[in-house]
This record gives sequence, C-alpha cells and structure tokens, in this order.
Amino acid sequence: MNGDVKRAVGEAKRSGNEKQSLLNHVKGAVEQKQNSANASHNSNTSQQTTNSVDKRFKSLPPTETLPRNEILGGYIFVCNNDTMQEDLKRQLFGLPQRYRDSVRSIQPGLPLFLYNYTTHQLHGIYEATSFGGSNIDPTAWEDKKSRGESRFPAQVRIRVRKLCEALEEDSFRPILHHYDGPKFRLQLSVPETIQLLDLFTEKGPH
Repeated sequence: MNGDVKRAVGEAKRSGNEKQSLLNHVKGAVEQKQNSANASHNSNTSQQTTNSVDKRFKSLPPTETLPRNEILGGYIFVCNNDTMQEDLKRQLFGLPQRYRDSVRSIQPGLPLFLYNYTTHQLHGIYEATSFGGSNIDPTAWEDKKSRGESRFPAQVRIRVRKLCEALEEDSFRPILHHYDGPKFRLQLSVPETIQLLDLFTEKGPH
C-alpha cells in the first residue's frame, strides 16, 4: 500500500464510526488499485492497461480531475432550481456528456453531494446505489430537440444517506479544489469528502 493510500485510509479511520461506509469504499478502491497494479506488472498487455486508464481522463482536462494516485472519496453533482426536483424524484443524478468517463469511476456506496447553482447551496448526504454509467435513464432531462436523448447522460442512481441542512457557499467552498476562478472540481479526494461530511448536520423534526 503506497503512502497516499495509507494516508487516505488513516483519514477515514480517524473520523469515527459515522464515516465507516467511506472507509469501506476506500478499502475497496485500494484493493482494486493493487489488483490492477499486479495485473499490469504480470501481464504482457500492460501497455493496453495503461491506455485504458488514460481513457478515463480523456474527456476532462487534468485541472478537473483528481491526481491519478488519489482515491476517489466522493462526487459533487450540479443542478439548478429547475432540475433539482427531477434529480431527487427519479433518485438519479446526471451531468453533461463530457463528464461520462469521470462519472464511470463512481461505485455503489460512494458519498455524493448536490450543488444547486441557483441558490449556491450544497445538499447532502446522498450515496450512489449503482455504478456510474451513461444514459441509465435516457428519458431523464430529455433533450427537447432530440427525443430519447438526455441532456445529462453521465448518470448514477442515488439514495438519501442522511437528510441534512443545506450548506451555504462560504462554509464549503474553502474545502474544494478550485480552478479557473470560481469553478471547482467535482471529483473529491477522501480528505475533502471527510471535511464535507463533518460540515453537514442532520435535519431535526419540524
């Protein structure tokens, strides 16, 4: 286990029982990395393996993706007031086509968050119930100009892990990795995810 992975697991362990699900995800990702590394080392098709890894990052520039040696700890999806209710009603999150390969790295159990750029609030805590994919439901956010095609085909099925109060922008933005001014990376590292989870407080009865 390399140093970066050890630190990721250590961060999750130190954060307590509430983050056990994230820790389990990290351990699974570590095992996948090790298996992939072993297969690449022992196989005479290691060049093909390298090429397939590179494809994961082809649709987004490096500034918008995690460094390759970092474990994916969480993911932020984006909506506005018009699309948020459809997201939650369908229990499906989606992003534009350019995020397809990035979203495919999502596995069941990964913590997810929903940023509403109309209100500038971050909502959570959600988790993936499927692997990230393409056009899981092509009728969601249907393109009026192209029937049967979604405007946001990079999709994952979700559920509410814990219903919490929304976070205001000034509380969560310092945690995120920014590029090109106010834009922030949607892929989250394990430490970033833990910090976000710690900010959310469960909604009380009204």
